[in-house]
Amino acid sequence: MRKRLMTIVGALVALVVLVTAVVVLVQSLGDDDAERTRLAGALAMAPADSARFSWTDWTAVRREVGLDLDAASPGSAVEDLLDRGFEDDLTSTSALGASAVVMQERLGFSPATLDWELFSQGPTVATLTMRAGPDLDFDRVISSLRKAGYAEPDSPTGAWVANPVEDQITSIISPELTIIALDSEAGLLFASDSSAGLTAAVAAGEVAETDALPQDVVEAVGEPLSASLATGDQACSALAMARADATDEDEGKALVAAAGDVNPLTGFSIGAGPGGDVRVVMGFESEEQARTNAETRAVLATGPAPGQGGTFGERFTLDRVSVTGQAVALDLAPEPGAYVLSDLSNGPVLFATC
Repeated sequence: MRKRLMTIVGALVALVVLVTAVVVLVQSLGDDDAERTRLAGALAMAPADSARFSWTDWTAVRREVGLDLDAASPGSAVEDLLDRGFEDDLTSTSALGASAVVMQERLGFSPATLDWELFSQGPTVATLTMRAGPDLDFDRVISSLRKAGYAEPDSPTGAWVANPVEDQITSIISPELTIIALDSEAGLLFASDSSAGLTAAVAAGEVAETDALPQDVVEAVGEPLSASLATGDQACSALAMARADATDEDEGKALVAAAGDVNPLTGFSIGAGPGGDVRVVMGFESEEQARTNAETRAVLATGPAPGQGGTFGERFTLDRVSVTGQAVALDLAPEPGAYVLSDLSNGPVLFATC
């Protein structure tokens, strides 16, 4: 084991010089007056205590896989959307996958007619915030919810509630769709598996001022088709090498020590862009930390992948590393057949160590 570690560490040190040439430092692009991205606008509507976010831009995903769907599309077309999206590693972030066909056939909305979906998870509640696409008819949704057995609210924006005991629909949809609220004026739909979750989602959607992730991180993420994001504390826990077995954890410690200084994350994102490219963004406490970690994380992302198996190079090529303010972005080109977004959204992930 010791010989193996020494060999790996020696090779890793040799990579430092090579990887440094990849790093491109750029100045912060922050601009308070700049128009927010679609993802940034959605994140602003997440409950304030959310720690993990799953983003799916359904309009962009449908375009990417070459499908033009609407409210009249059959369930088989939605299933085709999910299959194509899975093959392109674009749908692992969705909380609607298992329910998508039933939603299209029974609830009046689905990934065929949604613009985007944000699934937010916090210490006590999980919530769905969804924006309607141009083909989504709220009157049709209301009629569908009635037929599906949801109890109708007293107000237009109140909660539609399905009874798990009485309503058969609850056995074929995900729990997060048990309680639904509609805001036709804003073009939004909210859902949760609890009344507290729905209340938190609706309230956050009305204010739209959540800033759980640092601005530099959100700006650097850009406009992904799908993405998994986390606060710093959540990322440092969920992606930690402590999730690996003892041998892989020891190997990870040796690799980190050889690579250089690392600092805790203030935010994390891994997202898929058009054409299959993947961008990883990590936030830090200062620009100095970001510049230091740009080189360290680049070294770690081009070597062995303890806890994941094999090497990161078998999964992707590191095309570019950039620093924007306090955020580091790694642009990855996945190898054919590699599911980089879905595989590296959960730990252990060595280059995201804290």
